[in-house]
Amino acid sequence: MPPTQSKDYYGILGVKKTATAEDIRKAFRKLARKFHPDVNPNDKKAEEKFKEISEANDILSDEKKRKIYDQLGFYSDQIDPAQAEAAARGGYGRGGHGGQQGVPFDFGGFDFSDFANQSGATGRQQPSGSGWGGFRDIFSGIFNQGEQAHREPKGGTDLEYKVQVDFWTAIRGGTAKLQIQRQEMCPMCKGKTSTGSSHTCPECHGSGQVTQMGGRMKFNIQCPQCVGTGKTQHACPTCHGEGTLPRMELVEFRIKAGTRDGQRIRLAGKGNAGVNSGPAGDLYLIIKSGTHPVFTRQGDDIHITVPVTVAEAALGAKIEVPTIDGRAQLKVPPGTQSGQKLRMRERGVPSSAHEGKRGDQIVTIEIMVPRVQDERSKEILREFAKLNPEDPRKAMWAKV
Repeated sequence: MPPTQSKDYYGILGVKKTATAEDIRKAFRKLARKFHPDVNPNDKKAEEKFKEISEANDILSDEKKRKIYDQLGFYSDQIDPAQAEAAARGGYGRGGHGGQQGVPFDFGGFDFSDFANQSGATGRQQPSGSGWGGFRDIFSGIFNQGEQAHREPKGGTDLEYKVQVDFWTAIRGGTAKLQIQRQEMCPMCKGKTSTGSSHTCPECHGSGQVTQMGGRMKFNIQCPQCVGTGKTQHACPTCHGEGTLPRMELVEFRIKAGTRDGQRIRLAGKGNAGVNSGPAGDLYLIIKSGTHPVFTRQGDDIHITVPVTVAEAALGAKIEVPTIDGRAQLKVPPGTQSGQKLRMRERGVPSSAHEGKRGDQIVTIEIMVPRVQDERSKEILREFAKLNPEDPRKAMWAKV
């Protein structure tokens, strides 16, 4: 893998830096389902987003790669963990966000042949592309990646909330309100994290570099306080250099007719604010629909159980049944059995995905056996049994 550009992989996946491997796995799977090219055909933005989250997952799900990324702020296959740890101890890491072009280490005056001799080489070897001369090139390629990250625009993270709506609002549509907490742009620094004019860095006295010793090596590294610019600004006193402030906000949103349980509603730009003029994230609302004592919803279909008398089931009848639109006539065919399902076409929920379409209502018949109290009714039933002597258990016994 070539050196990657400095990116906030944690922000891309929407997890904290303290996230566990399981947290990262869950976050990636959730975003992958949303942005997978198979789910978003011919959508270039979704395709690029899928590549981005895949790259973030590749780095953060690998323990060694993640350690290097946490120490340096980026990842490259050219870096081994020991190099990353040494560089981090030397002052180059996530704390120094970059700002000066070039390599943060000054190797001028250092004799690379000492490394060759200590490694068992004979004679004084000159640096070359295949030997220790590649050392300078490797560090040049590595450290140029993260230097501009600090002042680049950084997009805000997305937010996700579960919203409980009642049964009828999900079916008929309407508006709802939700109180959320989000990070909004700091009104003092306008998201730039600092205020006032710049002044000479007191750490490096304007040079942009500080000197550190590491054994026999003298490193001129970029100043961690001014990130190599030689200038510093005061952190915004309102947001303490974060660029954003937490705020409670009442969000009003529209629910389409036919919205299903678990459906996601996206409110663009209603997530956390970005930093340094970066775009705000989005707000995702996951709908949790309420239940009803009579109707049960499955997708766009409505299911209902309707009781009928023995006579209605045996002889057939037209009965009134409730639907989500009111009362409607249902024809019960003669000989209908208990548990039999009858379909009422287009009596279900309007589809939120396909305009003009709606589901069906599925009616399950439940035959109610009367409690006979008077002798006359008993005589009629005995006569009925004589006229219809078939054994309802005959088919069952044939299978035993």
